[in-house]
This record gives sequence, C-alpha cells and structure tokens, in this order.
Amino acid sequence: MEKILKLFNSELKIINIGLEIFYRDLKQQRIKVIHVNWQPSPVTEKDLEDALRRLT
Repeated sequence: MEKILKLFNSELKIINIGLEIFYRDLKQQRIKVIHVNWQPSPVTEKDLEDALRRLT
C-alpha cells in the first residue's frame, strides 16, 4: 500500500504515443510529457489479398 501512495503523491511524467491532441492537452495542464509520433504500418492491398485468401 505504501508504494501505491508514493506513486499517487509523485509528479506525473508521461510518454504519449500516437495522438498528438493528448500531448497538447497534457502540456496545457503543465504536466511533464513527451510525444512520440507513431502510427501503425499501413496495410497494403497485398496484405488484404493474402488475408482474404486465408479466409476462403
């Protein structure tokens, strides 16, 4: 229980991955945050064709 209380009484430090709007909102609240501009790899038509072929 002591570790949990220590966690909730400590300063927030956040790594935001993906949506930049979350990063901006946290910055406006003066929370220490860094932003990682990440998005999943796009799915190619070949990938979709392969997935459909496996379904049939």
